[in-house]
Amino acid sequence: MPLALPRPHRDDWRIAVGGLAGGVLLWALGIHPRVDGDDLVLWHAPWAPLVPLAMTAAGEPLRRIMPRTGLLTGTVALVLDTVTLGSIVTIVLYTDLMYAAVLYGTPAAARRIPWVTGMLTVVAGVVPAALWRDPQGLLIGVGVGVVAFGPAATGVLVRDHRDAAEAARLRAEQTALLAEMDRAQAVIGERARVARELHDLVANHLSAIAIHSTAALSIDDPGTSREALSVIRENSVAGLAEMRRLIGILRDSSGDREPAASPTLDGLGALVDSARANGLEVTLDAGHGKVPAPVELAAYRIVQEALTNALKHASTGCVRVTLRQTDGTLDIRVSSPYRPGDTPRAPGAGHGLTGMRERTALLGGAFEAGPRGARWTVRATLPLTEGDPA
Repeated sequence: MPLALPRPHRDDWRIAVGGLAGGVLLWALGIHPRVDGDDLVLWHAPWAPLVPLAMTAAGEPLRRIMPRTGLLTGTVALVLDTVTLGSIVTIVLYTDLMYAAVLYGTPAAARRIPWVTGMLTVVAGVVPAALWRDPQGLLIGVGVGVVAFGPAATGVLVRDHRDAAEAARLRAEQTALLAEMDRAQAVIGERARVARELHDLVANHLSAIAIHSTAALSIDDPGTSREALSVIRENSVAGLAEMRRLIGILRDSSGDREPAASPTLDGLGALVDSARANGLEVTLDAGHGKVPAPVELAAYRIVQEALTNALKHASTGCVRVTLRQTDGTLDIRVSSPYRPGDTPRAPGAGHGLTGMRERTALLGGAFEAGPRGARWTVRATLPLTEGDPA
């Protein structure tokens, strides 16, 4: 498929038509920069100035799309103009072609043209003055500078400003893109945080409700059913309270509400008691000092989720919860009886392990979970020093 040639800009057509019309008007009025008796006038035909005028005007539509071709056309026309009576409009149009060649041309042309025209300006002024031994020869250099070097230098300045403006625009777009990416990452991170909190707050209560409601339906014993319903009610009330607290925090956008107290490791005893009330046999061995608040919250949630998983999946036996603070880290280990092939007492989707792994990673710690012999072990090592995650 042939490539479509770029079309000249409408303003360039206007410049060409306007310049040609103005030049023809001056020619009709007999206004020329030279008279017929000048030594430089070699082409004496009355219509001769119209030829370079038409050539220069024909180069104007090319000033943006083919600036080098337009400049070459104008240069040839300017040379022809010097051997005729001449036209001021031809010279003016040529300065525009010189300016456009620097502004719209290639970077190499933008560097080369001002240098070449500057050298021509110097040579055109110095050589005639030296040969004629007359300072008046410097005026030739001035004329070349006005017609060639001046427009080229102006083109360099405008091009530099244009490139600087374009670079600033690109930097602004890049900054806006990075800001949008940061905003999207912040939204994703906040959604993940809310998902972890929501899961950790209600999963334990809902798991207990599911297990005890199953027991109440499957065992035809009034005492067992009453006990199961009591546990179901307690977990329902506690879960509903946690949900209301979380929804209240999410709905309150004023920023005036005091942040709700985060659970601490001092609450592990109550957490273990709740697990025991739900039917788990749990032992707690916690040996730790004061730890940073983010580590304390993460440790509490990891133990909470590990006990929830044990409630759903563990076989009959004792669940051991151990916390040890050594060498700048807090080591958390929760192990429960494990027997491959057992059916879970409550359904799960694996979000709990994901949440524990994310909490550990956010603090730069290490996490592992899996079977070890006859026990399923969850282990997390959390650094106590503040710093960027590894």
